[in-house]
Amino acid sequence: MEVVSSSHSCLAFHQTPTSARRFLGTGVGPRHTKLTRPRKSAVLCVGRASNPGDSGKLHVSRSFDVSDVDAALQGISKKAGQIEKVAIPGLPEGPDSSQISTGLWEWRPKLTVYYEKSGTKNSKAPAVLFLPGFGVGTFHFEKQLMDLGRDYKVWTMDFLGQGMSLPCEDPAPKAMAGEKDEESYWGFGQDSQPWADELVYSVDLWRDQVQHFIEEVIGEPVYIVGNSLGGFVALYLAASSPHLVKGVTLLNATPFWGFLPNPARSPRLSKIFPWAGTFPLPSVVRKLTETVWQKISDPRSIQKILRQVYADHSTNVDKVFSRIIETTEHPAAAASFASIMFAPMGQISFQEALSR
Repeated sequence: MEVVSSSHSCLAFHQTPTSARRFLGTGVGPRHTKLTRPRKSAVLCVGRASNPGDSGKLHVSRSFDVSDVDAALQGISKKAGQIEKVAIPGLPEGPDSSQISTGLWEWRPKLTVYYEKSGTKNSKAPAVLFLPGFGVGTFHFEKQLMDLGRDYKVWTMDFLGQGMSLPCEDPAPKAMAGEKDEESYWGFGQDSQPWADELVYSVDLWRDQVQHFIEEVIGEPVYIVGNSLGGFVALYLAASSPHLVKGVTLLNATPFWGFLPNPARSPRLSKIFPWAGTFPLPSVVRKLTETVWQKISDPRSIQKILRQVYADHSTNVDKVFSRIIETTEHPAAAASFASIMFAPMGQISFQEALSR
C-alpha cells in the first residue's frame, strides 16, 4: 500500500460529493432538500421505494462539466531541491463532465449514510474513495468527482453525525410536553432511543463505517483520498484493514483525533470519565453545548473560519458556506457535535497507523 501526503492548501479541491445492507430510495434527491432550523421541524428523511421491482438504489443524478486543467498547472516550476508553491485555480467546468449520482445506504438501524458516486460505468477502472474533513461533506469533492469520474470509479460519503448523514430521528427525545418547544435540539432528553444506546460519533465508528461501505457498497479495494479528519480515518482504516486499501493520499491530514482514552485500549483509565460522547447528553454538557453551539454555528463565525482555512481569499466559497449552514440548522447537529468532541480516541494513534 502506498501513502502519499500533502500539507499544501488544496485550493482546487474546495470549489464545492448492495449487498446484505439496504439501500433507501425516493424520487427526491437529498442534496436538493434544504435542512431547516429546529423551529421549522423539517428534517431530511428518506424512505424506501415502494415499487416491488425497484432495486432499492437511489437514482438521482445531475450533469456537471470539467475541462482540461493542464493550463492551470503550467505555473508550477521545479528548481534544484526546491518546489515553488503556487495557487492552482479551481477545476473549470466544461463539456466533458462525468455524471454524479447520489445515494443513501442504511448501514445500521436508523443510521443512514449519504454518499455520491461518479464514473461507475468505468467497470475496469480503479475505485477511488474521497473522505471529507470535519464539518464539511461530499460537496467538498464535487469537482473531483466530475473530473475523475471520466476515467475512474469515484465515491465520496458523509461521516455519520455530519453533513447529510445526520439521523432522521431524535436519539434522545424530551419526554415531557413541557420540555418541548419549537427551538428544541435533538439528543437533549433524559433517555436514549434503543437504536442510540451505544451510539457515539467516534473515529472508531467512522473507521467501521468506511470499512463496511467499501465491502458492501463499492465491493472492491480502493484508493482513498482523505482530507483533514478524512485523512486520519483513511490511514486508520488502511492500518486495520489493509486488504481493502490499495493506497492512501493524505491532504492536510489531522495527526490526532479525540482526547479521552479509548475503552478498548485503556479500560481502567476510561472508567474515570463519567461520559464519553454517548446519548443522552448529561445536563451539564447540554448547557455547555447550547452556549458553544450558538457561537460556532453563527454564520459570522463560519465565515471567519473559512477565511482562515483558505489561503487565497479570492476563492469563491459561497456554495461551501451555504452547505455548512444547512448542516448547522439540522436539529441533531448540536448534540452530534457534542458527541464528536467528547468521543474517545481511536484504538491506534496516527503514528502507529503510519508505522504499519
